[in-house]
Amino acid sequence: MRVVLSILFWIGSTVITIILFCVVFVVVITTFPFDKKRKIAHAQCFWWSSCVLKMNPFWRLSVKGLENIDRNKTYVIIANHQSMADIAVLYKTHMQFKWVAKDGLFKVPFIGWCLSLTKHISLERGEFASIKKVYREAAQWLRKDMSVLFFPEGTRSDTDKMNVFQNGAFKLAIKEKKPVLPIRISGTRDAISKGSWVFKTKVSTTITVLPAIDTSSLNPGDFASLRNAVFNKIAGGAL
Repeated sequence: MRVVLSILFWIGSTVITIILFCVVFVVVITTFPFDKKRKIAHAQCFWWSSCVLKMNPFWRLSVKGLENIDRNKTYVIIANHQSMADIAVLYKTHMQFKWVAKDGLFKVPFIGWCLSLTKHISLERGEFASIKKVYREAAQWLRKDMSVLFFPEGTRSDTDKMNVFQNGAFKLAIKEKKPVLPIRISGTRDAISKGSWVFKTKVSTTITVLPAIDTSSLNPGDFASLRNAVFNKIAGGAL
């Protein structure tokens, strides 16, 4: 039964994603003259996320801490990474942001094309020049009052413990004097195992937006303490 339901889910989510791409394509073309940040196109992913999550009979999602988001502020958003389901659940914050995502995701038909159309940031892992380019693009977006979302573990964790956070996002937050907004994701690893396409049953997932951390008084050398503080905040709940 799990296999059958998983097949039906993947078929349905593929159809919805194709529809999303068509909508985003039309929105980008029609709003190009006045929506340079692609905010309207990005917002189309909100209904896509709701559809995908509601279609899956195995997921029960709870969203907490939305009151910690100041819609008038620009953040360096930091989230832990558990599975490919993280993308869908993070759109439930209804925040405007640019993902930093590995370049392979941009090559996936329809969903990757949507990422390109909405001007998200592609990272070629292991390439130093690409890493420098990512932080340069991220800084440019932050200066345009557009939040940027990082998965600082680099890759999703295979265990109940988070991987070590990389330093770049925290150095960037201090340099650009932008607050860090930690987001804790729990349960998505249980929804679908790495390397599998079959969903587990009766899985509860939670996304918790934690209070932002101000960086206005921090110096460049404080990046490690900022990184550790964010790590501890996210790890403070059951993952």
